[in-house]
Amino acid sequence: MRYSLIIPVYNRPDEVDELLQSLTQQTFHDFEVIVVEDGSPLPCKEIVRKYQSVLDVKYFSKPNSGPGQTRNYGAEKSVGDYLIVLDSDCILPPGYLQAVEDELQHNPCDAFGGPDRAHSSFTPMQKAISYAMTSFFTTGGIRGGKKKMDKFYPRSFNMGVRREVYLRLGGFSKMRFGEDIDFSIRIFKAGCSCRLFPEAWVWHKRRTDLKKFFRQVHNSGIARINLYKRYPESLKLVHLLPMVFTVGVILLLLAALTGWVGSVWIFQMTHDYLYAPEMPQLLPYVTCFRLLSWLPLVPLLLFSILILVDASVSMRSLSIGVRAVAASFVQLLGYGSGFLRAWWRRIVLGQDEFSAFEKNFYK
Repeated sequence: MRYSLIIPVYNRPDEVDELLQSLTQQTFHDFEVIVVEDGSPLPCKEIVRKYQSVLDVKYFSKPNSGPGQTRNYGAEKSVGDYLIVLDSDCILPPGYLQAVEDELQHNPCDAFGGPDRAHSSFTPMQKAISYAMTSFFTTGGIRGGKKKMDKFYPRSFNMGVRREVYLRLGGFSKMRFGEDIDFSIRIFKAGCSCRLFPEAWVWHKRRTDLKKFFRQVHNSGIARINLYKRYPESLKLVHLLPMVFTVGVILLLLAALTGWVGSVWIFQMTHDYLYAPEMPQLLPYVTCFRLLSWLPLVPLLLFSILILVDASVSMRSLSIGVRAVAASFVQLLGYGSGFLRAWWRRIVLGQDEFSAFEKNFYK
């Protein structure tokens, strides 16, 4: 068996149906599918059953332990030379496995990953969130399949590992968030090769609203500090940008608020004297001060215009462009706030990874 596709799932039967349907259309056929139910109250067993006549698909169910440990469980049940882990909310184009095979035949490696894209059937908000997660302007370019100077770290929504390497390194850790980056770092530390396969892309669904999206990226910011505590060298300048953006937004908003309050106070102080013969000259200064109070918001306005134009052009929709502005702010502020929160608890207060964020780990 060439490939084993491992799919951890929790309460996503409809998504599993779409993913398995896409696998029936693959042009490369030497693969098996391992679906592992992670203690779901809403199982997908019947969904999997209807594909067993057209796919080599196996279904397993286990108590809830998180996605990382569920992938490891699936790896133990697999037989493929390469293990490919996929999120249940992915849909594969027909040429996905053939693209992987072509890359490995041309230049073999121990681990690989591919980018993600937004499907035409996704909602406008999902497309906007997809833009925010893949745009160069929100530090997400590598997820969109762009080359970069640093090493490529595969993400678990679309990640392949040579079976021998996976088992030798023990698979995914017990981290709830950031476990894919943790695994990628250990792959590099073991001296293994890892590459980006630009043509092995998937359609990847996003959160359906900004509240859920904020929670997702906030947890990613927390995970970055937890990864830093394990691997100090893994923290790069680009990882600090959402934190800098978050602090900058707070300072700019405070500056604008202070200026506005100050202008109101000055206006009230001078209002009773503006018609006195000696005071009319103050009126232009008061008006100017009130206009200047909005000056700190100019950088945020320019950034919003940049995102609006780029997203509207790339997505060919002004409506999606408007949503992408909101999604981009959520992406940067969510990640940045999570980063700062974890920095305070882990670095300043010195709490360990389990006590600081128990919900981020499965013991």
